[in-house]
Amino acid sequence: MKIYNKLVRDKIPEIIEMDGKKCVTHILTNEEYIAALEMKLNEEVAEYQEDKNLEEMADVLEVLQAICVARGYSLEELERLRAKKADERGKFADRIFLEYVEDGK
Repeated sequence: MKIYNKLVRDKIPEIIEMDGKKCVTHILTNEEYIAALEMKLNEEVAEYQEDKNLEEMADVLEVLQAICVARGYSLEELERLRAKKADERGKFADRIFLEYVEDGK
């Protein structure tokens, strides 16, 4: 027996059972779900930091989208806000690294 105690993608239990194994799951409350998603985000970001690959980026994005919806926002609202901030403050495309700001006095 291997203990996981973590949030998994929706089809994982089915995949496990198709492999001839038994798994025990339960459905989280909304509060537990958000906490588990935030833990999952940390896990996925750490995996991305280690591997730096597109698959891990996709996992990070999937978790971020789930957090957005779990907190009562729509993905459209998230995209609108992202685009608004990009328009007003820019993106990160120019690779600008701010070293310091001197006081104008």
